[in-house]
Amino acid sequence: MTESEPVDGVTRWARIALIAGLAYCTWQFARTPLSPEAMDSFLHRPDLVFHEAGHLIFSPLGQFMSVLGGSLLLVLIPVVCAIAFVRQEQFFGAAICVWWAGQNLVDLAPYIADARALQIVLLGGRTGAEVEGHDWEYILTRLRITHLDQTLGRLSHALGMLIMIASLGFAARTVVRKSE
Repeated sequence: MTESEPVDGVTRWARIALIAGLAYCTWQFARTPLSPEAMDSFLHRPDLVFHEAGHLIFSPLGQFMSVLGGSLLLVLIPVVCAIAFVRQEQFFGAAICVWWAGQNLVDLAPYIADARALQIVLLGGRTGAEVEGHDWEYILTRLRITHLDQTLGRLSHALGMLIMIASLGFAARTVVRKSE
């Protein structure tokens, strides 16, 4: 079934419910910018699989890319999924995947902003200050822009929010257009 075909009542209402649920989540993310609470979302733990896999997948490209690869894969996975949906003309699914990419940017924002403070609790249960730093401390230090951690964290949050809101608008548009 492509998006040009009519959507039945149950599917339409399920999509409306999904949009409403994601809109609520988006609102919650907007209320907690750069807070470690943003990393407590329902997607944070499942996405850790992609983050950790990114370190391994990008490791042949050197240490810098291996470290960056964790965050990079978090955004690439939903983008690849969105592209797959677009190729199948499933634009609602693509919009939801784009929302997921935006959510991952929001999820990364506190991590990026913590590059100097190193206070976020990492996967092992300790903070970056208690171990040898963390990914974004390494990345920003290597780029010699550690002083921009808060700015880049806010930028990641803002960009993620814009992407999430726009994708929900597009998803809603696909539902409305199917009912016309």
